[in-house]
Amino acid sequence: MTNDEESPNAQMTKEHLDGSNRHSDFVQPSQSSALASIPSSLSSPLIATHAQLAGLLEKIEPTARVAVDTEADSLHCYREKLCLLQISMPSGDFIVDPLADVDLAPLRELLERKKIVLHGADYDLRMLRRGLSFTAREIFDTVIAARLLGIREFSLAAMVKRYFGIELPKGSQKANWAQRPLPKRMADYAINDTHYLLPLAEKLEAELDRHHRLDWFRQSCGRAIEQAAVERDRNEDELWRIRGAGALRGRAAAVLRALWQWREKEAAAVDRPAFHILQNHELISSAEAFVAGATPDYRHFSERRRRTFCDAAKYALQLPAEDWPVLQCRSGPRPSAEILRRTEKMRQRRDQAAKELGLEPAFVASRGTLESIAANQSRAEKVLVPWQRELLGV
Repeated sequence: MTNDEESPNAQMTKEHLDGSNRHSDFVQPSQSSALASIPSSLSSPLIATHAQLAGLLEKIEPTARVAVDTEADSLHCYREKLCLLQISMPSGDFIVDPLADVDLAPLRELLERKKIVLHGADYDLRMLRRGLSFTAREIFDTVIAARLLGIREFSLAAMVKRYFGIELPKGSQKANWAQRPLPKRMADYAINDTHYLLPLAEKLEAELDRHHRLDWFRQSCGRAIEQAAVERDRNEDELWRIRGAGALRGRAAAVLRALWQWREKEAAAVDRPAFHILQNHELISSAEAFVAGATPDYRHFSERRRRTFCDAAKYALQLPAEDWPVLQCRSGPRPSAEILRRTEKMRQRRDQAAKELGLEPAFVASRGTLESIAANQSRAEKVLVPWQRELLGV
């Protein structure tokens, strides 16, 4: 994970109707097929053979829109990988196994020709790009749709309860999705993430149409695709600055940096998450202890790990002062009075527009975005889509 500041459209993807359907190309599912409990036959087995994949491709081919979700194993390994690909269509729900020895290029190529329905698109699009080299052509992000309608509780569970009166079961969020065979309870949990998306998207689309916000929605979804295709910068000299690191100075900061680098090597060697080796608060307390002349120890360390842990700290303790980390000033220079005036003017306009439209002000534009544009208005096109710029008057 990084601490990159997200633009308003990236933030969109992390946080009843009249019968009109004239803009929708969804096949209207029956109430029983769309909202009934998921049959166990849909949960198992995973699609893990060439023959099974061929059958799935035949079902996807005539479908205009496909609901998609992903599961990865970031809580269980150092090198996160795509472990499940859930797919729902009017004809049924399916789970593809990306870990099986099956060429998924035909599936990728077919999905790239479809409109993909997702809930919070950013993470899934990035996982699909890394795992399948997938690039979406068109998406329907139900989180963006909900926020454009002024809905404050837009988790999938909240949306399913709001529109269908169904309580989604909890659990399995921290499960190891690379586990094989995949237990039925985990498969059921995974398929819930796509089972309701097509009928949910249809309802949201009709509401967007009624509020004349479909064009705004298309703009925001297009920007979400663009953002997901961009690799996030990783400043290797900044990654070690974990929460709480700002309180450390000089030699203590040097030790923390060395311990963080040691932890990364240890985690990579055994392909386990870094926090399995040592948690962040333990890194900080260890750095402080080493500087104070103590030797922290942890019962779960092997003799080798204990030795390399101490070696990393000793190396940092011997560094000359000129090699200690320099405290980075992240805030930059204080904005001028003119920039503050322009920021405040846009904030007032944003808040008024958001109030009239029933939207969250930060969804229109965050405070950081307003300050950035106030300092340099040419940034507006990069960080905002047309409907946001129009509301702000930039």
